[in-house]
Amino acid sequence: QVQLVESGGGLVQAGGSLRLTCVASERTFSRYAMGWFRQAPGKEREFVAVISWSGTGTYYAESVKGRFTISRDNGKNTVYLQMNSLKPEDTAVYYCAAARDYSGSAYSTAYSYWGQGTQVTVSS
Repeated sequence: QVQLVESGGGLVQAGGSLRLTCVASERTFSRYAMGWFRQAPGKEREFVAVISWSGTGTYYAESVKGRFTISRDNGKNTVYLQMNSLKPEDTAVYYCAAARDYSGSAYSTAYSYWGQGTQVTVSS
């Protein structure tokens, strides 16, 4: 069982930055691809970014490409999401997720473990 704990959310003005952190309990963290998803009020959960277990492969949703960067530190069992140039439409609860897979996926069904989420609110 992998436990994931996100942090780093908060309130920021449009154009600002936040860095989300997700720490995993699993000592074999390096064998999991890690993804970030988000869910805005009244909307379905959507894919944001994914990173392979080695950290060499990344993939982003079109809506965040060029503004968000996903990275990981396997020595610290941690995955990050650096979010720059934030927009009001980025407001959502952000979740990290783990998939026992090399490259991961943009589909939430590929992920076996989820964190509790962290709120990001971007004011205009």
